Amino acid sequence: MIESVAPLCGAPFDPKNNGMNITAFTVRTRLLASFGLLASLVLVVSGFALHAQWKSYRVFAGYINEDAQRLQLSNRVLDAASARAIGARDLVIVDSESERAALKSAVGQADQRVQQNLARLKQALAAADDIGERERELFSTIERIEAEYGPVARAIVELGASGQREEAIRRIDEQCRPLLARLITAADAYVQHGNELAAEHVAQADAAFAAQRWLMVGVGLAAMLLAGVLAHLVTRGITRALGAEPGELGAAASRVADGDLGPVPGAERAPAGSVLASLGAMQQSLARIVAQVRSASDSIATGTSQIATGNADLSQRTEAQASNLAETAASMDQMSASVRHNAETAQQATQLAGSASTVARQGGEVVGAVVSTMQEISDSSRRIADITGVIDGIAFQTNILALNAAVEAARAGEQGRGFAVVAGEVRSLAQRAAEAAREIKALIGSSSEKVEAGSRLVGDAGRTMAEIVTQVQRVADLIGEIGHATAEQTAGIAQVSIAVGGLDQATQQNAALVEESAAAAESLRQQAERLTTLVSVFRLAAGEPAPTRAAATPRPPVRPATPKPAPRPAAAPVPATTATSEDWTSF
Repeated sequence: MIESVAPLCGAPFDPKNNGMNITAFTVRTRLLASFGLLASLVLVVSGFALHAQWKSYRVFAGYINEDAQRLQLSNRVLDAASARAIGARDLVIVDSESERAALKSAVGQADQRVQQNLARLKQALAAADDIGERERELFSTIERIEAEYGPVARAIVELGASGQREEAIRRIDEQCRPLLARLITAADAYVQHGNELAAEHVAQADAAFAAQRWLMVGVGLAAMLLAGVLAHLVTRGITRALGAEPGELGAAASRVADGDLGPVPGAERAPAGSVLASLGAMQQSLARIVAQVRSASDSIATGTSQIATGNADLSQRTEAQASNLAETAASMDQMSASVRHNAETAQQATQLAGSASTVARQGGEVVGAVVSTMQEISDSSRRIADITGVIDGIAFQTNILALNAAVEAARAGEQGRGFAVVAGEVRSLAQRAAEAAREIKALIGSSSEKVEAGSRLVGDAGRTMAEIVTQVQRVADLIGEIGHATAEQTAGIAQVSIAVGGLDQATQQNAALVEESAAAAESLRQQAERLTTLVSVFRLAAGEPAPTRAAATPRPPVRPATPKPAPRPAAAPVPATTATSEDWTSF
């Protein structure tokens, strides 16, 4: 068993014999296996002890519950038989009926106890498994004697109770006493046999205790020996795994934590794979890393300083370019505003030209209507002239009729004087109507001539208005084309302005990013210096050369950006100077 647990505890072993490698088991596994084996030994010892106690208990319980009980029952049978015999004897001696009745009852109860205890003893023997033949034979003897003695005792009781004293005494002397003596002898033999069995059980218990005692002593010594071997193997395995005492390992780790990267004492003599050897390897690796980190931190500090300087220069140039782009964007905004104003003016002119064309077209339509009206007036004048001619003819006929009426009135004399007056008035009216008709005709003729002249003038005006409408439409078309071209120019300038604005925004974002990069480079430089300060805490081995700081790389001189003149309203954009081109090239 010891050899089987040796690999678990770190003891050397032959891989050819067990096929296991000590490095495959951790310290935790070894400790668990060792304590598990010790716990198993404790369980085995406890099992042996419990088994021994169980056997002792079985022997003791068997004696108390079986052997002692049977001995007690046999004693009770003997006591009851003796009480029955004494009662029978006393029953023969007494003379009082009451005493005989009491004794008869007592003898009957004693006889019942004999039978009951005998039956219980028989049941106990039947229930027991480890009863010997000797005990069964002794019980059979008691049972056989009782079978003979019981009827005799009961007959003597009946004889004594009935007053047959002589017969009862004779049977007592001849039958009862010999049978009682035999019963007592058999019962004593049974009790003696029980005592002998008890003595045998005690001897067996003593022998078992002695054997178990030596077994427990042997198992305890083996467990102690195994525990000692396991403790030795586990301790040696842990010591070899550590390589030194835990205090020494803690001191070495504390020196490393304090920055002392000198050689770990005893690490070169420590077993391979031990904690002390690992600490030595860690110290050497940390020493190399710290030396490299020192050199790298110096180089990083120098590089970040140059990066910070370059980023600052780039930030200045970017800010200058952003300012130039902002000025360009402002100029483009002003140009866009001017072109937008021209486009709005052209649009207004287009609207006015359209309105003028509409008004001219409406004037042409009005002139056409006037021409039509003048034509209608001319036609009406001609009709009026015709009507006045008719009126003139009617007046002439009326004058002739009035003249004839006056002639006839003159012929009539006095009777026709009133008719002559009327005829004269009619003639006067006819003359006046004829004169008015002539005047109207003259006026109508003059008006017709004027209307014809006006119609000709109106026709000329209509043709002139048509030409004006055509010219106004052409002017409106030209102004519309100018407005469309101006709108396209406005859209193009807006796109250029948007592009310049986007470029300005991107340049400003680049400037912000450059500033952030400069800040990050400055922070990185500070962190590199802090790293150099932190690394300088570590103390390397004596005689090791100190790391040299990397030389700073010379940077080109910074050339400031050329300032740009402020933009002026409605002025042509100023061409970039040579310095600006150089700035953009540098950017």
